[in-house]
Amino acid sequence: MENTTTLVKAIASSLIAARETLSTAESCSGGVLASSITSQSGASAYFEGGVVAYSYAIKTSFLGVSRSDLLTYGAVCETVAVQMAEGIRRRCGSTYGLATTGIAGPEGGSPDKPVGTVWIAVATPDGTYTECLHLDGSRRDIMGLTVNHVLDRLYKLISEDKSC
Repeated sequence: MENTTTLVKAIASSLIAARETLSTAESCSGGVLASSITSQSGASAYFEGGVVAYSYAIKTSFLGVSRSDLLTYGAVCETVAVQMAEGIRRRCGSTYGLATTGIAGPEGGSPDKPVGTVWIAVATPDGTYTECLHLDGSRRDIMGLTVNHVLDRLYKLISEDKSC
């Protein structure tokens, strides 16, 4: 897996060439994903915007996540990650929507969902792709690894799209 800066540059190049756009909905990464994207010059050509949706209220009101799903499954699950990615894509009118939801720690874990459990989702025009991660390290490590994984997933998806 490439480092975050390399991934952002490759994604930027591809999205700009294809005239495609990106938006982000973050929970456990706390804005690090949007910051990684906007730290590179020229991001305004492809980055529509993002939201840090920490509370259930923002997840439901801004992103359209089902309150019932949040109460039934909690925020750290595939269903919520999908709804976050699709919600931000729809809300921003972007080609791709990225979402992160998980437990960065050091508190908050449980036997079923220990610290380091993260769901990422990438909403595309052709469907939404998800992955469950089990990460180790400090809170900062988990946030950084989450960002790297979701960017890597997007890069692989857009690379596959362009090779067809």
